[in-house]
Amino acid sequence: MPAPKTPDPKPAPAKSEGRKPWKKKSPVAVVLEQADKLKAEIAEMEEEIKAKRRQLQKFEEARKIFETS
Repeated sequence: MPAPKTPDPKPAPAKSEGRKPWKKKSPVAVVLEQADKLKAEIAEMEEEIKAKRRQLQKFEEARKIFETS
């Protein structure tokens, strides 16, 4: 008959000293923070669109070269 398994002793949860204590935010602060995040996302997406437009322009120029050949 197999020996009964004993549960492994779990280490005590260590407090993470790198985390900041939670601070309650006012609704105004939450909305302003979300607006800032959206502005940052929009700026990033606009940069991606600019890069894709430049790439498309290069492909269009290559297509013109191939069509004239």
